[in-house]
Amino acid sequence: MTTTAETAPSPRALARQRRRASVARFWRQYRGERAGLYGLTVLALCALLALFAPLFVGSDVSSVTDAPGRPMQSPSAGFPLGTDQFGRDLLGLVIWGSRVSLLVGLLAAVLSVAIGTLIGVTAGHFKGWYATVMMRITDWFLVMPTLVLAIALATVMSRSLTTTVVAIGVTTWPTTARLVRAQTLAVETRPYIERAQALGGGHWHVMSRHVLPNVMPLVLAQTTLIISSAILAEATLAFLGLGDPTVVSWGGLLQDAREAGAVSAGDWWYLVPPGLAIAVVALAFTLCGRAVEAVLNPRLGVSR
Repeated sequence: MTTTAETAPSPRALARQRRRASVARFWRQYRGERAGLYGLTVLALCALLALFAPLFVGSDVSSVTDAPGRPMQSPSAGFPLGTDQFGRDLLGLVIWGSRVSLLVGLLAAVLSVAIGTLIGVTAGHFKGWYATVMMRITDWFLVMPTLVLAIALATVMSRSLTTTVVAIGVTTWPTTARLVRAQTLAVETRPYIERAQALGGGHWHVMSRHVLPNVMPLVLAQTTLIISSAILAEATLAFLGLGDPTVVSWGGLLQDAREAGAVSAGDWWYLVPPGLAIAVVALAFTLCGRAVEAVLNPRLGVSR
């Protein structure tokens, strides 16, 4: 005869069950956000295009020597979005450029949120002189124009994708740090934090096991919102000529169009596709971020 102890699930199994139930509950609530579903659908399509771009357009789409068309050719059956000043297919360039723009935006957002979360959690936990110093540094970054700092970093460093990611990531973290610190201070007032400390839990235990899991929903929502800003920042740096000239990105296409005189010549097909792609993807990430924020923040759900 089996005992209750033998049939009871293990703590790890219970934790997995709770995580699965939490994910299922999140998805049910997220599906109720129609705008978030629209944004998620657009992002899924863009991710598929970026992932399978070599199959759709080929890896030689950015080659100048093997350009298939005439320079600055208007849209036609052979070239739905026309060609650039080198005769390259703009539709293929826009699809290929999504790989760089999405990758840089995602990596820069992850770096920014990681820095902000680290500073926010530690400043909220340790308090005292450490929190004062960290928050003054955060305030300095907040009052400084983010784009100006990113341009300054991109100027003094070598022109590469790593430089772009670092320039965006290290200048956009202060907002996350402020939000995470406020949430950390709220979490550490709860009774179970005091019990954990009374039972001998050290600083790392409290921050990693109790504080961080409670601020992760805020971090997730903040990440989706920052990605759109990071994509716009990458496009701006590339448009200013501070991106990697050896890769194709949406901002780089806009910079090429400016250099080719597409604005004065009225070659709209050179400007509209990459600009529209940037706007659509940034809007999609913003819609997803707002939906995630509405699901994870009960106050927003009640107010609606």
